[in-house]
Amino acid sequence: MIHKSVIISETAKISDNVEIGPFSIIGDHVEIGEGTRIDSHVVINGPTIIGSENHIYQFASIGDDPQDKKYRGEPTRLKIGNRNTIREYCTISRGTAQDKSLTTIGDDNWIMAYVHIAHDCQVGNNIIFANSATLAGHVHVGDWAIFAGFTGAHQFCHIGAHSFIGMNSLTNKDIPAYTMASGQPVTPRGVNTEGLKRRNFSTEEINNIKNAYRILYRSELTLAQAISELEKLVENQPELLIFLESLKQSDRGIIR
Repeated sequence: MIHKSVIISETAKISDNVEIGPFSIIGDHVEIGEGTRIDSHVVINGPTIIGSENHIYQFASIGDDPQDKKYRGEPTRLKIGNRNTIREYCTISRGTAQDKSLTTIGDDNWIMAYVHIAHDCQVGNNIIFANSATLAGHVHVGDWAIFAGFTGAHQFCHIGAHSFIGMNSLTNKDIPAYTMASGQPVTPRGVNTEGLKRRNFSTEEINNIKNAYRILYRSELTLAQAISELEKLVENQPELLIFLESLKQSDRGIIR
């Protein structure tokens, strides 16, 4: 059902079984997939593609211009996958021409109230953003990461898969996969063991990850030396691959 007060651009494409609540605005070049629910007073601008079975709550602002003073009206994009929950007052911006002109949100993410996802962010799948978590521009977030409330990530940071950032933390460097971190700025606090158990990692796999963490953080090796040691283990311990890749791909340097 689409409420009679909704404003929909002539260039928007609305699939079957989409619900749009009162006083929402669907702007130019917006595509909304089947079964998506949009509550009242939501504004979606384009070019934006939203997949199937998402739920966007009231007063969210999706796909508006990036908050970047270099932006000059280029036709940048936002792409959102399937089955995401986007709660009240969230803001998700399109990309900028200085990057790939694209912001992406994957599938099955839980994005709580007042979360801000800035231009050019690349957000994976099954991620939790608690209330008021904030991503600056160009941040990459791996699958299954968790941001506690009021956490922030500096522009260009990479947040590894299965990581956990504690409440009211600020990260200005990259966080390796599987790592718990907190503080201002964040420091490593160990392996996200509980999260891995919930995702059915075996005891052996978790112990291997803990050993890899010790090699990185407690062996007094340089990053290059730690990477070399971890490369010897990956063939027989494939769960370490995303940990190793998160180290190799770090541009800003990892948290210490």
